[in-house]
Amino acid sequence: MIAAFARSIVQLGDPALRRLFWASLALGALCFVALLAAAWFALPWLEAALPAGTPGWLAAAAQVVAAGGAVLLAVVMFPGTVIAIQSALFVEPVSAAVERRHYPDLPAPRAAGAGEQAAIALRQVGVAIGLNLLALPVYLVPVVNVAAFAALNGYLLSRDLFFAVATRRMDRAAATRLWRARRRRFWAAGIPLALLMAVPVANLAGPLLGAAAMTHLVEAARRAA
Repeated sequence: MIAAFARSIVQLGDPALRRLFWASLALGALCFVALLAAAWFALPWLEAALPAGTPGWLAAAAQVVAAGGAVLLAVVMFPGTVIAIQSALFVEPVSAAVERRHYPDLPAPRAAGAGEQAAIALRQVGVAIGLNLLALPVYLVPVVNVAAFAALNGYLLSRDLFFAVATRRMDRAAATRLWRARRRRFWAAGIPLALLMAVPVANLAGPLLGAAAMTHLVEAARRAA
């Protein structure tokens, strides 16, 4: 796992991945802004729920809580949402670049249609947002919140990236069998990626790094199977 991430970091300097890197940065930033805006507009009920005659300091505190809540929601929703969207756009070219450099013996991959990719991405976004919303009460508990965030999003990210990469060269049934046989290893790889995706700025490069590392992990698992 460490070797897969190390090789992926080194390859981020490749011209093919540099172009994708800037596109990934732009899309990631756009996703975060959209999530922040959605969370911001979803939270005004907090201030509106205050009774008439509420002191000004308390109303101001409610505004601060609402703003903090909006940022927290955006941060929590960012990893699963951006990975799901970017996996539909960037996994194919990133995996292709990794394979050209490290696995030139591989035949041409199976091509997934745009409709199939869009359907998978939408489902993944819905699952990621739904599960993270359910986990919000746990995220408010210090120390436990970091472990819960890393475990849940590590699983979601690893599963999304695994199937995006694996189904390029395997049918869904075969990919599912491989996932079930080695899910702990893939999940373990998703945990540091989930933590990286919670770090501002660094998280914008996470999807490319994750796709590249998962390509190495899937190919190693396929050859060992």
